[in-house]
Amino acid sequence: MKVSTVQVEQLARQFVTYFGAMLIALAVDYGSYISLVNAFTVPPVPASLVGAVAGGIVAYLVNRAHVFDTERSHAEAGWRFALVALVGLGLTGFFMNIFINHLMLNYLVARVITSGITVIWSFFAHKLWSFGER
Repeated sequence: MKVSTVQVEQLARQFVTYFGAMLIALAVDYGSYISLVNAFTVPPVPASLVGAVAGGIVAYLVNRAHVFDTERSHAEAGWRFALVALVGLGLTGFFMNIFINHLMLNYLVARVITSGITVIWSFFAHKLWSFGER
């Protein structure tokens, strides 16, 4: 399968739009996360999971409206998005545990690295499956 320059440019533009949408979702995620850790003394790993859920709700709404052109209904795209987000949540917990409890990274550094991993993975999962063609 040959990929054209136009297809690569379209994918790049869509990823940039997705990245912008994810910055909004990550602001909610990190705001929740940092508040829970600092103001409510929730341990970093469970706080990161709560933040990820809050950010995930925002991510679905923004992605549905602005990033992915889909013919799927909310019911169909929603459960697919939720399943991808659930895998992302598992990845978040897995990597946060490794980075904080085994590599002893600062909790914010750990969260930034983990976010980078899950943003790239989830873009392709949502593009190809959650909002992808039927």
